[in-house]
Amino acid sequence: MESFQARILAADRIFYEGPCLSMTVPTSDGELGILARHASMIAAVRPGTLRFQPPEQPVQAAAISPGMVKVEGNEVLVLVDSIERPEEIDAARAQREADEAREALLQKRSRQEHQVAQAALAWALNRLRVKGLGN
Repeated sequence: MESFQARILAADRIFYEGPCLSMTVPTSDGELGILARHASMIAAVRPGTLRFQPPEQPVQAAAISPGMVKVEGNEVLVLVDSIERPEEIDAARAQREADEAREALLQKRSRQEHQVAQAALAWALNRLRVKGLGN
C-alpha cells in the first residue's frame, strides 16, 4: 500500500511526523478516511478519535480536540489544540472533568458558559472513550 506524509501537531508538541498508510479523522461532516493521493481539501476537526497507521505498524488511536485537517499534494497536516494516546490519558482526571462539566450544564449560566461546559464534557467523554472506559 502506498503511503503519504503525515504531520499531526498539537498546540504544545509534534505528535507524529512521518509516513502513513491510512488515517481516519473525525470532522464536522463525519469520519474522513484518507489514503495516499487523496484529493486536496481542508476540513474542521471535531473532538473524537484520530486513527492512523504508520508503515509496518498497527493502527494507532488518539483522542483529539477541535482543530483542522489539510490534505494537499500527498501530504496531510492535522492541527489540534490537544491530542493524547490512550496510555497518556488520566482516567480519574477525565472522569472528574466530565462530572464538573455535567454540573456546570445544570447551573443557570450564560449561553457562552453553557457552550464551554458542553465542549468540556465532550472532550472529557471522548478521552474516556479512547481510554476504553466510556460508551
